[in-house]
Amino acid sequence: MLKDFTRKVCGFSGAALAVGFGLALAAMPAEAKVRVAYGDIASVENLHLLAAFELAKQRGVDIEMTYLKSEDIAAQAVVSGQADVGVGGPYALMQKVKVPVRIFLQLSTLRFYPAVNAEFYKTWKDLNGQEIAVHSRGSGTEAIMKLMEEKQGIKFSKISYIPGSEVRTGALLQGNVKATIVDSAGRRLLQEKAPGKFIILPLDGINATDEALFARQDFLDKNAGEVDIIVESILTTWREVTKNPAIVAEWRTKYKLLPDLPADQVAEITPYFTELAQGKAFPLNGGGEAAAKDDFAFYTLSGQLQGDPASLKVEDFWALEPLNRALGKVGTN
Repeated sequence: MLKDFTRKVCGFSGAALAVGFGLALAAMPAEAKVRVAYGDIASVENLHLLAAFELAKQRGVDIEMTYLKSEDIAAQAVVSGQADVGVGGPYALMQKVKVPVRIFLQLSTLRFYPAVNAEFYKTWKDLNGQEIAVHSRGSGTEAIMKLMEEKQGIKFSKISYIPGSEVRTGALLQGNVKATIVDSAGRRLLQEKAPGKFIILPLDGINATDEALFARQDFLDKNAGEVDIIVESILTTWREVTKNPAIVAEWRTKYKLLPDLPADQVAEITPYFTELAQGKAFPLNGGGEAAAKDDFAFYTLSGQLQGDPASLKVEDFWALEPLNRALGKVGTN
């Protein structure tokens, strides 16, 4: 069963949300580590990131992964200095806080599928005045659904937050929710377990960051060596996955990642990464300025960012130096 509380996965220490966010982070060891806050559960969808961190560890970077309940909490941990690096897309937070927090690497672009129970809904218009479920506040899944509200001229009665695509997929299958948004593995599972019961609603013109690495500018300045190794390791890993998606399953075995995965989820590893690779979901050059401008267009439309996209400055949201240094070493693809 997937849980949000303390867990040990592939050698990274989990954090206990049940005993309070501050207490969980205070329990981190005091040694010089790169503390990564991940606002989600450990699952198939982040196996490649865990493998990339293993590669960085082999090059001397001590990484400690903490799983938190939401991207919001992960972002707050970075702002407060209780974590060094966050995983997510904290554009709204970066625009609001005075502490300079910057994205330094794009991990993935949005590849999600709005799914509805066909017994109740068949089109976007049917969702007017209805409740939908997304991953977390400020997440890409929430941004997509808010954007579709605007594009479709509808208004949801409520947006509820259910972290983890697997959890939302299960909630759909069990009838606990009637409308949500899932990843490609979730879409395939819905089609396999209940063919014809669910409808995937169309998404048009969505091209924006789903997840990125971000940190305070002072951390990036003081730890450039470690940051560079992390960026290089991820770029190298992403390129290998794109060439051979089946390698992720090999890495899981080699590094003993997520050893308690149920057999049905193990079987999904290669199909999941194959579909993402074919859909070019992995930014082989880390995003950078072009990705930032795409994000400005998307997140202003969806309401996560305020202002005219043309007036937003890349340097207010991104630190490009780590990525540029890494590309200078591993080359562009």
